[in-house]
Amino acid sequence: MSVSYWCELAWLGDEAPAEGVVVEVDGQRIAGVDQGIATPPAGATRLDGITVPGLANSHSHAFQRALRGRTHSGSGNFWRWREAMYELASRLDPDLYLPLARATYGEMALAGITCVGEFHYLHHGPDGTPYADRNAMGRALIQAAREAGIRITVLDACYLHGGIGEELAGAQRCFGDGDADRWADRIGELQSGDGARIGAAIHSVRAVDPESAAVVAAWASEREAPLHAHVSEQPAENEASRRAYGGTPTAVLANANALGERFTAVHATHLGQPDFRVLGDARVTCCLCPTTERDLADGIAEAERLRAAGTELALGSDSHAVIDILEEARAVELDERLVSGERGRNPAAQLLRAGTQNGHACLGWPEAGRIEPGAVADLVTLRLDTPRLAGTDRATAVDTVIFAAGAADVHDVVVAGREIVRDGAHMAMDVPAELADALARVWA
Repeated sequence: MSVSYWCELAWLGDEAPAEGVVVEVDGQRIAGVDQGIATPPAGATRLDGITVPGLANSHSHAFQRALRGRTHSGSGNFWRWREAMYELASRLDPDLYLPLARATYGEMALAGITCVGEFHYLHHGPDGTPYADRNAMGRALIQAAREAGIRITVLDACYLHGGIGEELAGAQRCFGDGDADRWADRIGELQSGDGARIGAAIHSVRAVDPESAAVVAAWASEREAPLHAHVSEQPAENEASRRAYGGTPTAVLANANALGERFTAVHATHLGQPDFRVLGDARVTCCLCPTTERDLADGIAEAERLRAAGTELALGSDSHAVIDILEEARAVELDERLVSGERGRNPAAQLLRAGTQNGHACLGWPEAGRIEPGAVADLVTLRLDTPRLAGTDRATAVDTVIFAAGAADVHDVVVAGREIVRDGAHMAMDVPAELADALARVWA
C-alpha cells in the first residue's frame, strides 16, 4: 500500500531541516522524498511541525520501568540500587512480564521511539529453573514490542557469575544458563522475524569470564549479529577486572575478539587511558544512558573524547527513570559541560544522529534511522506550537529540538509505514492505564 506524508519541516540529516517535504511510502519503505512542496498534495497526510527519523532506544531493561519512583530517594549507590533491582526480578514471570513490557514499549512509542534494543537477561524462573519454553521471557518481549507497534532487537545476554569468580546467588540465578555453550544453545531457538531481530550481549566482565565472552563473541560474529556489553560502568568493575585479568574491561573484551563495528559498549563511563584508542580503532559504538547514569551516580562519559577517538554514539533509556531519547541526547552535552567548563562539545545534529541513524545501526537495523528513499518508513513529528517549542524557526529547529523538546512534544509517529501515534495518543492501547495495571500486578 502506498501513502504519502507532507512534512512542514523534515530533518534529512543536515544542520537545518528542509521545508515542505513530501515523503512517499510504499509498504514499509520510503519510496521517494521531495522538498520545497509548499502545500500538501491531494491525499497526503499533513504533519505539522518538525519530522525526524524514528528514534532508537539502544539500551533498555524493560522490567526496570517498575522501579520508577521507588529507588530515587535516599542514600546509597549503584550497588545498593542493584539489590532493589534483584528483588523486582524475582517477582517476574512471562505472564507478568508481557503486560509490563508491552506498556513500557507503549510509553516508548509515545516518546517517538520506533525501535528498542532490549538487553535481556531475565531468562528463567526465580530459582534458575528454565521455563518449559526456555525463551518464554524473550518471546514475551518480542510479543510486547509487536503489540505496542515498535521494532525490537533482543540482545540476549550471557550472564554466568555474580561477580568475578563468584557463583550466582539469589535472584541472579534467573539470569544464568550455566555456561556459554548452554547460553548459545538456548538463544539458537530464538528466531528473527518481521519487526524483531536477535543479537547477543555479554552482560559485563563481572558476569562473564573471558573464555565465555569469546564464545558469545564468536556466536555473534558467525551470524553478523549485534553484540553489546556493559563496559566500565563503575570504578569497582575496572578494579576487579585489573586484579583478576590484568587489564580493563575493554582490554578483556578486545582479547576475547568481541570488539568491532557490530559491537556496542554501553556506558563507557570510567574508561582507562588506552581504552579510548582501543574502542576507537575497533570502530565500535558507545551507547550512553545519561538519565540512568546520573540517577545511579555512575558518572559522566566523555562523549567528545569518544567521538574524537573514532567511536559512534548511540543513546538509551536503560532503567527508564525517564523514557525520553531527546532528554538523553541533551544530557550528553549538558553533563559534559558541567565537568569540562566548555559548551558546544557535541553539536545538536550529532546528538540527533546518535538517537536515530547510529542507534538503529547498532541494533542491526542499518536501513532505518534516516528519511531517504529505501529507508524504513519511520517518521516522528514534534509540534512546534507547544510551550517548549513555540517560536522555533527553521534555522534554529534542530538546536531547539535537542536542547528544549521532550517526549511530551511528540505528536505523530509512523513505524514501518504504519501510523501508531496520532495527536499524541497511541492508536492501539491506553498506555497510562496499561502501565498502572501492569505495575499494580507486579507489586501486588
